[in-house]
Amino acid sequence: QCLLSGSWRSDTGCRMVVSILSKDGRFSGSYLPGPAARDPKILTSPLEGSQQDAGLIPQPTFSFTVQWRLQARTTAFLGQCYVGTNGEETLHALWLMREAAESPAEDWKATR
Repeated sequence: QCLLSGSWRSDTGCRMVVSILSKDGRFSGSYLPGPAARDPKILTSPLEGSQQDAGLIPQPTFSFTVQWRLQARTTAFLGQCYVGTNGEETLHALWLMREAAESPAEDWKATR
C-alpha cells in the first residue's frame, strides 16, 4: 500500500519529507533540493499536497506544490506511487516550476 508519509529521496538527491497525512489524503511536509540544485540560496521549503485514497486505489496518484523560501518560485509535482513485487514503494513524478516574471513580456521564460 502506498502511503506518502515518511522520507523520500529522488535519483538526483532531492529529499521530500511528508510529516502529516490526513484521512482525506491531504499532506504537508518539506522539500530540499539535492546536489543538482546549484543555487546555494535554496533552503528546505514547505510543501502541501494530496493523494488518492490508498485504501481504494493500491497505486494512487498524488500532487503537491513547493513554495521555495527566499525565492519567487513555485513548483508543482504530479505523479503516482507504485508498489513493486517486493513491496517496495516508488514514486514517479513530473514537475513544472514557475518563477516570477518582471513583466508580461518576460512571461515566456518564467516556466520550466
